[in-house]
Amino acid sequence: MALHFAFFIFIAGFTSGIAFRSFFDLGVSFALFAVFLSVALYLYARFSTHKGLVFVGAIAIGIFALGVGMLRFDLSVRNTGDPFLDTLIGQRVEVSGVVVDEPDEREFNTRLVIALDAVKRDEQQEKIKSKIILSAAQYPEYDYGDRVYLVGRLQKPKNFTSDTGKEFNYEEFLGKDGIYYELVNPSIELLGKGEGNMVKSALFSLKHSFLERVSRVIPEPHASLLGGLVVGAKQALGNDLLDDFRTAGIIHIVVLSGYNITIVAEAIMRFFSFLPRIAGMWLGVVSIVFFAVMTGAGATIVRASIMALLVILARATGRTHDITIALFLAGFLMLAHNPKILMFDPSFQLSFLATLGLIYGAPLVEKYFHLVPTRFQLREFATATIATQIFVLPLLLYMTGEFSVVALPVNLLVLVFIPLTMLFGFLTGVVGFVNTTLSVPFAAVSYLFLAYELQVVEFFSSLPFASVSVPYFPLWLLVILYILISAMVFRLYKNTRHAER
Repeated sequence: MALHFAFFIFIAGFTSGIAFRSFFDLGVSFALFAVFLSVALYLYARFSTHKGLVFVGAIAIGIFALGVGMLRFDLSVRNTGDPFLDTLIGQRVEVSGVVVDEPDEREFNTRLVIALDAVKRDEQQEKIKSKIILSAAQYPEYDYGDRVYLVGRLQKPKNFTSDTGKEFNYEEFLGKDGIYYELVNPSIELLGKGEGNMVKSALFSLKHSFLERVSRVIPEPHASLLGGLVVGAKQALGNDLLDDFRTAGIIHIVVLSGYNITIVAEAIMRFFSFLPRIAGMWLGVVSIVFFAVMTGAGATIVRASIMALLVILARATGRTHDITIALFLAGFLMLAHNPKILMFDPSFQLSFLATLGLIYGAPLVEKYFHLVPTRFQLREFATATIATQIFVLPLLLYMTGEFSVVALPVNLLVLVFIPLTMLFGFLTGVVGFVNTTLSVPFAAVSYLFLAYELQVVEFFSSLPFASVSVPYFPLWLLVILYILISAMVFRLYKNTRHAER
C-alpha cells in the first residue's frame, strides 16, 4: 500500500471519528473496540497467505483512525467547566480574573473574555480555573491583561436562532475555546493592569496605537473598515452596515475569519505578481506573517495563515499534490490539538475549503475565463473569487441560510482594490507614528479606496434581489453537493492530465 494512500485513509478516518463523536457519544469502550478491531484486521491482512488483502489493510487503517479520532474528542470534553461554578448557575456570584483576549467592540457594548481564578464563598476567596464571557459597557474601556472583580448572575451559554431561522450552536462555539459560562449584567471593578502575556500585550498595544493614528486622519466608518482589513481590528461598524456587507456577500473582509485571510493572502500575492517569482513569493509570505502577528496571532489567525501560506507554496512550486499532503497534515495537527474546531469553528471550516478552492478550483476555472483580460490581474482575481465561492457556498448556505445573488460581482469589484487599500492604509498608520500631517496624503488615497468599496457594498446591498433566504438546507444536501464538487474537480483534473499527454 502506497504511503500517501495510507496517509489519506488515516486522515479521513481520524476526521470521521471526531465528526461522529461531536454529536454521538457511544462511550470510550466503543472507540477502544474500534481500535482493537482494526489491529486484528491489520494483523490478518499483514500475515495472511491470501492475496489481494490490501483492501482489508486499508479498512483496518481507517477503523483505527476512526477510533483514535473518537478517543481524542473524548479527551477534549473531560473538562467542561468548574464543578463548584456549576452549582452556582442562576445565582449572583462574585468572581475575579484577568482579561485574556482582545476586547471585542460591538455597536453598543464590548465583549470580554475573562480567565477566572477566584470566587467569593462565605466571605473567603476560593481558587477556581475557568473562562467566562460577558458584555460590558463601552466605557470605561478595558484592555488585555486587566485584572477585574465581577459581580453578576452566572449562567451557561445558550444556543440561539438567527433571523433566517438557523440555530447556532453557541454553547459549543464557545466551548471549543474553553469558555463554558456567561455573566449577565455584571458590575466590573478594575483591580490592576498588565497581568497578560508580555508578547500579546505588546502586539495589542502596537495595534491600538496604529488604529489611533489612522482614526486621526480617516473618518468613520472608513477607519473601522481599514482597521479590520489591515490588522483585524475588533471595532464596531454598526449593525446596519454589517448587514449590508452580509447581503452583498463580502462580509469576510470585515469579519476576521479564515476565509477572509485566504482571500486577502490571494490578493497580496497578486499584488506582488509583477516581481520575479521567488521575490514575490517571499514578500507574500512575509506580508501574511506580518498580518498574523499584527492581528495578535490568535489560534484562528494562525490556522488560516498556515493554510494561506500553503496556497502560496502550491502556486509558486506547482507541486499541487505535495501541497495537498501538507494541507491535510496541517489540518490533522490542528484537529489533534483541538478536535472541537472541526464541527464548531466556522473559521476553520471556511478557511480549509477556501484553501482547497484556491489550490484545485482556481487552475480549473481559469481556462474558462480567457475572455477576461489579464491586465491588473483581473482574470486571476475572477478565477480565485469564483473558485473559493464554489467551494464555500454550500457550507455558507447550510450555516447561514442566505444566498447573496450579487456576491460575485461585488467580490470582483472590491477585492481587486484590497491590496492597494491595505498598502496605503498601512502606510497611513506607520507614517502617523512619525507625524500626523505627513500621513495625510496616504490617508487621502486610502479614503478614496475605502469610500469606493463602501459605495459598491451600499449600492448592491440595496438591490431588492441582492440576497435570497434559503430557510431549509439540510445536512444531506450539503454532503451531496460536496461529493458532486469533488467528483467534478477529479474529472476535470483527469481530463486535463489526459489532454496534456
